Amino acid sequence: MLDLVKYIVNQFAEDKDSVEYEVNEKERVIEIIVTLQPSDMGKVIGKQGKIAKAMRTIVRAATPRDSKKYVVEIKEKGSDVVNREDESENSEEAE
Repeated sequence: MLDLVKYIVNQFAEDKDSVEYEVNEKERVIEIIVTLQPSDMGKVIGKQGKIAKAMRTIVRAATPRDSKKYVVEIKEKGSDVVNREDESENSEEAE
């Protein structure tokens, strides 16, 4: 699944060499954290989070039914701010 996320992110990120990926396996969830340069954040997340939401949908669809759930988080280098799925859905409801 990490290869799928890397492929999608590399389509949008300009500074591909500085993108970092971290995989954390928890009890019921496998978390993939993508850390980007500030200049690539907007390109990978997309307007109103559409690219990030589409990437999460693709990952969810590619996950086998009996497997752990995958969560994709996008983070800016040097920052604690994380673009999470629940935050992007709430921001769309506010508009």
